[in-house]
Amino acid sequence: MDNFHFYTKLDQTILLGVQATNVRGLLRAIKKVPDSSIYYHTHRFLHQHHYLSPEPPNDFAYWVSQVLGDDALGEQLWSVDIVEFQSIAGLREKFVAILKRHLASTKRHIDCPDGEEFYFMASRTFVFPTTYVAQNLAEFAEMLGKVSINSLYYHMFDAKLRLEHGGNDFSRWFHGLGKTQLANETRSLDPYSHTLEGLRQRIVTLVKKYDSH
Repeated sequence: MDNFHFYTKLDQTILLGVQATNVRGLLRAIKKVPDSSIYYHTHRFLHQHHYLSPEPPNDFAYWVSQVLGDDALGEQLWSVDIVEFQSIAGLREKFVAILKRHLASTKRHIDCPDGEEFYFMASRTFVFPTTYVAQNLAEFAEMLGKVSINSLYYHMFDAKLRLEHGGNDFSRWFHGLGKTQLANETRSLDPYSHTLEGLRQRIVTLVKKYDSH
């Protein structure tokens, strides 16, 4: 199995020129914006608030609840668990299904106030190698404790944009080492139950546990 090379990243937020004024417009846009936009609006909170105890909002739910005042639909969007989805395409389909079901069940269409439209954003990610390369689990645990939050985020969450079958870079490497249980536990970690620093420590603990097996 190859060594694990830690990478880090720098994000540039871009405005897509796509906006929505109501639920119908939100659905139409969610269907057509790139995966990176769906990812941005569902994962951004995790990265920006990594030192706080995270809440699990996504931008769609927030806008529908706080701007359109539709608490029932907002709650449905709020309840979407990003951990359950192995791809951004699957996550997109979930939001589409919720919005379609809502529109089919109501004739009431609320437009947002002027100036409070939903503007679709995305991130352009620039990836850089670090000097950290692990040959085994012991080295991996040591280096994971040293790399930046951006590196952790890239390998754990941004991987969803790169890997077609779910998982993350860490779990795939563990699986290649034959550490199937470690790979499965890392893959199934819930990002909403940890801050990113807490997630780092949880993975380090798991790696040390299975390194002794």
